[in-house]
Amino acid sequence: MSLMDLLNKKNILPLESEALQGRDEAVEVPSEHFVKGTPLLGPFAPNLKQAVFGMGCFWGVERRFWELEGVFSTSAGYAAGITKNPTYREVCTGMTGHNEVVLVVYDPEVISYESLLITFWEDHDPTQGMRQGNDQGTQYRSGIYYQNADERELIETTRNEYQAQLNSNGLGKITTEIKEIDHFFYAEHYHQQYLAKNPDGYCSLAGTGVKIK
Repeated sequence: MSLMDLLNKKNILPLESEALQGRDEAVEVPSEHFVKGTPLLGPFAPNLKQAVFGMGCFWGVERRFWELEGVFSTSAGYAAGITKNPTYREVCTGMTGHNEVVLVVYDPEVISYESLLITFWEDHDPTQGMRQGNDQGTQYRSGIYYQNADERELIETTRNEYQAQLNSNGLGKITTEIKEIDHFFYAEHYHQQYLAKNPDGYCSLAGTGVKIK
């Protein structure tokens, strides 16, 4: 198989019959957020809510969200795939179906879900399909993974608002995957708060320069 064939294959989500099997054991992660000192693992306090976003490489995405006031905790992980408890190496093959995502645990009394969505739309390019910048493959697709109908409605409303702004600036159609969250799998410990531990590490996060309002 040629290099071009391999790249094309990584841009196509696998069928369930093709996906890697995975395992029953979850990966071990630190008990505390490296930056905030808050828990990485739930259950979380009932006043807190959760959101899951895919915006390309999860290192820069996680840092963007932990910087926001009202965000209690963040974690890098995988969602919207087939393989159970996938490893990073497996996700990188494109044969798990997973997206690199960030779990955001937030206080809705301080920051709203709509504000998180605005950060999502403005801080990456949601028009690129199965890639983000130079990172290519299904694991880098733009995605929002909601928990209820109210969240989905707000996602669609803000998507339409942002699409109108993109149209006005001559940019393309939003390709963001919008799905109900099935399961969030934590990424390995070395991915958690990666850019706080490695300040000069790779970060591909970049928006279109277009604001939603």
